[in-house]
Amino acid sequence: MTSTGAGGSGGSGDEPEFDDSLVGDDGVDYAERLDALDDAEAEQRAASLRAGLDDFDLDEEDLELLEASAEGPEGIYYLPALPVLAIVGRPNVGKSALVNRILGRREAVVEDVPGVTRDRVSYKAEWLGRRFTLVDTGGWEPDAQGINASVAAQAEVAVDLADAVLFVVDVNVGATATDEHVVRMLRAAHKPVILVANKADDAIRDPEAAVLWGLGLGEPWPVSALHGRGVYDLLDHVMTVLPEISAVAKEEIGGPRRVAILGRPNVGKSSLLNKAAGEERVVVNELAGTTRDPVDEQIELGGTIWRFVDTAGIRKRVHLQQGADFYASLRTSAALEKAEVAIVVIDVTEPVSVQDLRIIDLVLESGRALVLAYNKWDLLDDDRRRYLEREIEQDLAHVAWAPRVNISARTGRHLEKLVPALNVALESWDTRIPTGKFNALLAELAAEHPHPVRSGKQPRILFGTQASTRPPTFVLFTSGFLDPGYRRFITRRLREVYGFEGTPIQVNMRVREKRKRS
Repeated sequence: MTSTGAGGSGGSGDEPEFDDSLVGDDGVDYAERLDALDDAEAEQRAASLRAGLDDFDLDEEDLELLEASAEGPEGIYYLPALPVLAIVGRPNVGKSALVNRILGRREAVVEDVPGVTRDRVSYKAEWLGRRFTLVDTGGWEPDAQGINASVAAQAEVAVDLADAVLFVVDVNVGATATDEHVVRMLRAAHKPVILVANKADDAIRDPEAAVLWGLGLGEPWPVSALHGRGVYDLLDHVMTVLPEISAVAKEEIGGPRRVAILGRPNVGKSSLLNKAAGEERVVVNELAGTTRDPVDEQIELGGTIWRFVDTAGIRKRVHLQQGADFYASLRTSAALEKAEVAIVVIDVTEPVSVQDLRIIDLVLESGRALVLAYNKWDLLDDDRRRYLEREIEQDLAHVAWAPRVNISARTGRHLEKLVPALNVALESWDTRIPTGKFNALLAELAAEHPHPVRSGKQPRILFGTQASTRPPTFVLFTSGFLDPGYRRFITRRLREVYGFEGTPIQVNMRVREKRKRS
């Protein structure tokens, strides 16, 4: 069976799901119980549970994970960042088809209409025993006016985050004005670029590919993503260009912690950055959306140097934007990818909006730590405050674990409170729980609240381990599918015992069957 994430579907027909909301405070002090448990004894019990997994069918990825868990809290937490290969090009040149060919499976959506890919999408790929991240780009709505700018903007974001670039051109069409627009940006980026002449379905097309030498990007590689022709030779060449470890996605351990300031237009992001810096670093205008690019600034706040990134506001329906707004949204996503913690700025003088929730969801999907900054607090009257508290309780209950700071970016009120909030969020983001204590907690939870029986069988948690930090990610090896509600129950108890204030928690599971005896 395959792995199933915390949001997976499944279960057993019409049987009701485990309702985690019905399990309130059961009066058990799990933290006290775990503190009383001897560390050596806990690790010994976990080792016994781990040994029991040998009776189950495990794949290579399972074994790697279990080997890492055996290293304990002193083990290596951060794998070297995989090199990033971005695929860029104008609509309908076959980027997604090339992605599918490289992956060896149908992952990217392919339709014979331009612009189907709406956002940059990352996949894990492998060639010649080397793993790398493959980024498929899209995200624009073609139109006669904005296409050149939009394609170039998307390409620029992808190149920003990549170690090498595959620039795809349709060999049957040749180089267009749009292609040349992107080429100018690629030349200025000083990243390795490999020119791919796609749709060269047979050798007759190869001379047409040779014409693309004129783009000035070096030798064109004729391929057919549809049929696979030339793709493997192309990948052999890519391996000579890609570094072993990413130079752009690497962890900057020891450097200033990276903070993205997010929020919808005109909530006060630039004012916040300026006040934190103590000077006018970013143009502030009453007109929403005047900030177009993120501005990286090293700022001392609370005696610590931080790297702040101010971003343009995210607007509704990103994929329909053109020009500057479209570009701003892409840059916002790029800033979040480079950040470790996000401050989401919310304007308290207006109701919490769908845009606010969408931005928060973007942070959760990215796995970054989260701090909520309620701005313009000095403009809040009593009536609006009552409504706001109700909105927070109803709309933001799913991020009740995020530190909340009430500020005024205009006056600087309570700005210093951002520092402890950022520190606690990042500390939680980096937290690792010993395997022994984690399995002891799982045993306590199963004893107090067993998983419901499903189709005559009761799913059991065989073993659990924290697979990684940043964000804390836990993997449960199970004998059957666990209800999403039961996984939420485990997540809630993890927060109660270990805090994890300011960080999302991911609880994934791997359903494994007993090995059949021959």
